[in-house]
Amino acid sequence: MSREFPIGLTPPDWLVRNLQPHRAPLNWPAMVRAALAMALPLAIGLAAGQPTYGALASMGALSGVISDTADAYRMRILNIAVPQLLGAVGITVGSLVYGQGWYAVAAVTAVALLSGMISTIGAVSSVSGLLLLLNAVVGAGLPLPGPWWLPAALTAGGGLLVLALALLAWPLRAGVPERASVAAAYRTVADLLAACGDPDRYVTTRFDVTQSLNQAYDLILAHRARYHGRSRELTRLLAQLNAITPVVEAAPAVHLTGRPLPPEVPEAVRHLAEAIETGYTGPIPLPPLPTTTETTRAVAHALRHTAEVVTSPDVDPRGIDDRLGRPAALSIRTARAARNVVLSANSWRYGLRLAVCIGIAQALVSLVPVPRSYWVALTITFVLKPDFGSVFSRALLRALGTVAGLVIAAAVLAEVPPGWWDVPAMLLLAPLIPALTPRGYGYQTAAITPVILLLSDILNHKGTALLFPRLLDSLMGCAIALIAGYLLWPESWHTRVGDRQADAVADTAAYVEAAFGQGTGPAARARMRRRLYRDLSTIRTEFQRALTEPPPTGRRAAAWWPLVVAVERIVDATTAARVRVRHGAPPPSPAEISQVTLQLRELSEGVREAETLVSVRTDLTGPPGSVLEPLRQEVAAARAIASPH
Repeated sequence: MSREFPIGLTPPDWLVRNLQPHRAPLNWPAMVRAALAMALPLAIGLAAGQPTYGALASMGALSGVISDTADAYRMRILNIAVPQLLGAVGITVGSLVYGQGWYAVAAVTAVALLSGMISTIGAVSSVSGLLLLLNAVVGAGLPLPGPWWLPAALTAGGGLLVLALALLAWPLRAGVPERASVAAAYRTVADLLAACGDPDRYVTTRFDVTQSLNQAYDLILAHRARYHGRSRELTRLLAQLNAITPVVEAAPAVHLTGRPLPPEVPEAVRHLAEAIETGYTGPIPLPPLPTTTETTRAVAHALRHTAEVVTSPDVDPRGIDDRLGRPAALSIRTARAARNVVLSANSWRYGLRLAVCIGIAQALVSLVPVPRSYWVALTITFVLKPDFGSVFSRALLRALGTVAGLVIAAAVLAEVPPGWWDVPAMLLLAPLIPALTPRGYGYQTAAITPVILLLSDILNHKGTALLFPRLLDSLMGCAIALIAGYLLWPESWHTRVGDRQADAVADTAAYVEAAFGQGTGPAARARMRRRLYRDLSTIRTEFQRALTEPPPTGRRAAAWWPLVVAVERIVDATTAARVRVRHGAPPPSPAEISQVTLQLRELSEGVREAETLVSVRTDLTGPPGSVLEPLRQEVAAARAIASPH
């Protein structure tokens, strides 16, 4: 007979969320690149009689593998090359102060401040700041071979080898990732249409739609900033992305009816996705839809428009609206980012936080004899990343992942003889990094740890004697990050998670006004809706991260979570009402619009000022049969959620 675990032995929800692996397909090309890029330098170094040179180049390749996250080839150049440049600077600075005592502590701490500040700019700068500090720590903690410039050249060369392997297929697959991204957005929209009428599936799929559209727009618009509309292919893809917008807007209206669409409708959108992916411009049959209601008319009209754009061989670039706004030129964005880094309180706060932790680690290992002490600062660098999630969760997963990685490393170091056998060992270990990284941070740590220890053994020849010091260093680094980078900063564990939600509610009130006002054009409304959905997607992600925190932060986030979902439903109801008006329903009166926006702004202020949920008024009435009736119900539900129970 099975027995249930006692309640006291049941793991808390926040711990279960931290340990649960994410689902992701295996990226076989990235796994092959990782194996070749990290094993080839080792083989060349051994053949040349300089295994330490090969190990340094493989360390650079490891950085390239970590940075190799983009699908599009042009983005890979930026994602891999820029971090390698800053990584070369970091290892040069570190090697110049190696063995210099407190000068090394001061130099690495200053690099940590700069690394933390530039990490707040964006994804590429975050990885660049990471490699800048990582390589500075390695350079200051290890005796590196050759003149001062050689380690930088070797590590940069290893990273650029990853880039070269990633770009091999560019002549044959140019434009394929961009088309695949747009097609993937269409397929998630098809899934959304299929989920209409099913509340649970619809909410999850709507979040997937927002993410896929964000990724596609980011990719296409980033290229448009360089080509300024001259690329016919990118212009056509942008037109196809814009064309799916009416279908996305019609989905909430269909969902609110509670009746699912015929399966032929989402299947037609999937056929359009295939046409985008293959470049097909022939006729695509569309299912007949009745046009007796505003909702069905909206779906039929949106499908016809989308099919016309997808199958059109030529697109006039003058008629294309960028929806999210075309990015500024690179020089303007660079100057803007530099100004924000210098003037942003968040940038200085994170930079100081990281510098304090790194400074404590470097000072501690200078006073206390710790073998190969650079690992302490490496641990802190990985744990204290502003865009990688909860510091507490990462410290926990780092410790667990290190233990798992040490088990693998123990088998490798004990059974693999040093020398040429390191090459096949690296061929087997390196692919685990891109395979396990999407599963979660703990899994990534478990994959990276044996690789770094194998390379460290080539440089230091310590064998299994490295294992226990690495575990001790990792635990010390996690402890410093938790105490000096988490517990001593009240914003970490006492975050007012309602602030961002209050901003989203206020933006929703502005969207309601724009949706039914006379002074806002269709393009401006579309841009506002896309930005709002993007912000809500970010908020959802932030709240999901907060749920992995231990109490009280995780408990507070859980209390606010229903309001996150409620605001998303308000935006959907607003979009649905706008679609119905556009296709024949009577528009709401200005008094109705004012009443709803007033209620939303009151809710926004209440959320902003409250540390916990507070009681609010929920009496919303209006003309029966109005298109705003579903919206009023959602606003009343949101205000009821923001009440103690």
